[in-house]
Amino acid sequence: MLIDIITIFPEMCRGPLSESIMGRAQQSGLLTLRVHDLRDYADNKHRKVDDEPYGGGQGMVMKPEPFFAVVEHLRTEASRVVLMTPQGRRLNQQEVVGFVSAEHLIVLCGHYEGIDHRVVETLVDDEISIGDYVLSNGAIAANVFVDAIVRQLPGVLGDARSAGDDSFANGLLEAPCYTRPPEFRGMKVPEILISGNHGKVDEWKARRSRERTLQNRPDLLRE
Repeated sequence: MLIDIITIFPEMCRGPLSESIMGRAQQSGLLTLRVHDLRDYADNKHRKVDDEPYGGGQGMVMKPEPFFAVVEHLRTEASRVVLMTPQGRRLNQQEVVGFVSAEHLIVLCGHYEGIDHRVVETLVDDEISIGDYVLSNGAIAANVFVDAIVRQLPGVLGDARSAGDDSFANGLLEAPCYTRPPEFRGMKVPEILISGNHGKVDEWKARRSRERTLQNRPDLLRE
């Protein structure tokens, strides 16, 4: 998969997405990640990418010219252009899986009060929000979006079953997990998990998964 991220804070993406699973995915050739500084595509000597909003209001709005320039430079027939924005549809596991088959993602990161809407109307295929809150800039959201997708690519995780066991993979939260030591400060690992009875372990995990979902995310059980 090829992913291009467009942001005025490129180092906010390069650092986090070069570590751990994301770094290994690039080293193995399963992911090609390119991070671009939007200011490199500005059409003025001061590399200015924002201006005051028409109609008044607080803050600044990101100008259309640099976005058109970079997208038109990068886009091919296989490209899917995604805008990270609080106004987008909320990202969930089903949405993530829907992006896994994409050959090329171009991820646009907003800042300030938003992006000139002509960019959205003309260039963007998907508007995505990672939650019902506002971040300082879209680069943070882009990191979350890319990580969620890339870890679903075949071969990225060491164990192919890992993604299938994640929270939300089956619509529920993952069951609690434990490791050594079997007892710590008087707290013991549930006996069933060290019993060696895989059938009973699966039953315990399924039950605890549903209980944890009911406790922390009852909305998932209503969907």
